[in-house]
Amino acid sequence: MENTNEMTIVFDSRPVNEGMARIAAASFCTQLNPTLEEVADLKTAVSEAVTNCIIHGYEGEVHKIRMDLKLKGREIFVDITDQGTGIPDVKKAMEPLYTTKPEKERSGMGFTFMEAFMDEVTVDSEVGVGTSVHMKKTIRR
Repeated sequence: MENTNEMTIVFDSRPVNEGMARIAAASFCTQLNPTLEEVADLKTAVSEAVTNCIIHGYEGEVHKIRMDLKLKGREIFVDITDQGTGIPDVKKAMEPLYTTKPEKERSGMGFTFMEAFMDEVTVDSEVGVGTSVHMKKTIRR
């Protein structure tokens, strides 16, 4: 039988909850005995995805963010979902340095960091419906 486990957390889109999401993902991942670097990579990617929900998806309003975590063998799958404004052009949004919030001192590197620290990143988004960021990382290759 393959090693699998799943967890879902739904939380308010408050900046203080970004840290909780990071720690929850890191704690869940410890079942795979990751290296410190792998944990740091996961925490950074989760942080960027949750921050995008707060700043861009909900534009500072408080709504719900859903984080689904799944372990399958040596892989961890992370889905971060909001029901916010959605992204009109996902390809453009994923370009390094592109930001729709320069006045908020956003660097436009969120998706770039996610892609750098995870093995796979895909984004599904619909304007007015919301966005889901799907990430995958193999632990201890």
